[in-house]
Amino acid sequence: MKTMKLLSVLVAIVMLATSLAACGAPSQTESPTQAPSQTQQPANGSPSDPSTVAAQPVDIEFWTFQDLHVAFYEKMAEKWNQENPDRPINFIPTVYPFDDMHNKLLIALQSGVGAPDLVDIELGKYANFLKGDIQLVTLNDIVEPELDNIVKARVDIYSKDGNYYGICFHVGAAVIYYNTELCQQAGVDWKSIKTWDDYYAAGKAFKAALPDKYWVSVESGDVWHMWPMLTSQGGDMLKKDGTPNINSPQMVKALEFNRKMLDEEIAVVAPGNFHHAEEFYAMMNSGAIASISMPMWYMDRFTDHMPDLSQKIAIAPLPVWEAGQPRSAGMGGTGTSITKQCENPELVKEFLAYAKLSKEGNIEVWNTLGFDPIRTEVWSLPEMMNSV
Repeated sequence: MKTMKLLSVLVAIVMLATSLAACGAPSQTESPTQAPSQTQQPANGSPSDPSTVAAQPVDIEFWTFQDLHVAFYEKMAEKWNQENPDRPINFIPTVYPFDDMHNKLLIALQSGVGAPDLVDIELGKYANFLKGDIQLVTLNDIVEPELDNIVKARVDIYSKDGNYYGICFHVGAAVIYYNTELCQQAGVDWKSIKTWDDYYAAGKAFKAALPDKYWVSVESGDVWHMWPMLTSQGGDMLKKDGTPNINSPQMVKALEFNRKMLDEEIAVVAPGNFHHAEEFYAMMNSGAIASISMPMWYMDRFTDHMPDLSQKIAIAPLPVWEAGQPRSAGMGGTGTSITKQCENPELVKEFLAYAKLSKEGNIEVWNTLGFDPIRTEVWSLPEMMNSV
């Protein structure tokens, strides 16, 4: 995915100009799994010399619904122990299926028993944990000093009444993924596409050249494809009072555009109705679809589910309706939070800041997860040019 990695850095230019909104549907396991901790603990010293006796590691129990997040945190825990031998941690992750984890967490917090120290909470579920007597630890003391260094919207979405409760993994900038092999076969220059009119014209040319293929797939069961088309126009799916805004001019424009592409067979409805379905992965992996619109965190779906597209996928900024409009939108999110049942909240808080707010941690977000980090200074670093 070297091509995808190198080109994706260019997208960072548009991130701060985006309309940041509400991580997509995660990969799920069928049953909870607990990975053995891979953190390095200091070697034991001689009992006769107290100065050489290693500090006892503190257990940090962590729940998540995404296996890939575990790999990131284990790397950060190992680095933490190397840099903080006087305060080592023993990182204990457990991966649950998506709904099971959030339901189990809600019950544990409501009952006051059984919650982990640290937990990933997906953005779509997060509001459930900010109701009533909030059972999450406030993170203002680690978040506020970093607000000038991070994309603020990526912590605002996990806040309430001036208090921050979660920290995101990524900006979630929406982009276009192009199959460069298919584009070359059809004689389509994806790099020249700037507007949705350009995109439509390219799709017409693509379909004429490769009639058995599709230029793009659109979702009928999720909003990842539609959302950026609305926000670039200044639109939204909800009105200010929270009621649906399905008949807005911006919505009509986006729907009519997609309908036209479907009617002309330039586009196809994603098999399984969304871009996280196994049926879609199979079709995309076969080389039947030339492009899709999804956030940058979708890169790991290619490596995990569509390996035949290795070295064939490039990333470009989204087209716009008119020049000057935002070319992206922040989408999805997972807020890592500390529960009030945590026995060592200050230590866990320091580790969380180290993992998700520090320069080192944000570089690791890119290297391990392939996500666009929330710390802005790392976007232009040489480390961001590393391939998977």
